[in-house]
Amino acid sequence: MAANDRPPNQMEKEQIFGMAEKEMEYRVELFNKLTHTCFNKCIEKRYKEGELNMGENSCIDRCVSKYWQVTNLIGQLLGSSRPPM
Repeated sequence: MAANDRPPNQMEKEQIFGMAEKEMEYRVELFNKLTHTCFNKCIEKRYKEGELNMGENSCIDRCVSKYWQVTNLIGQLLGSSRPPM
């Protein structure tokens, strides 16, 4: 049986779980930052309506799109400068 075919031991399971937990924390933080940034940028401080108007909706679409583009670009740049494992 090859080394890659064996089931993970307890320590490996804990490492995998820890990495998954960190990934989830990162994603929640990213979502919260995106929400906070785009809300502050696009929504008026004094609410006039219960629904988003067309300008706010358009602003949020552009803000989220740009935020994801920048986040992906940064991830690619950081990933390319990471030394091989």
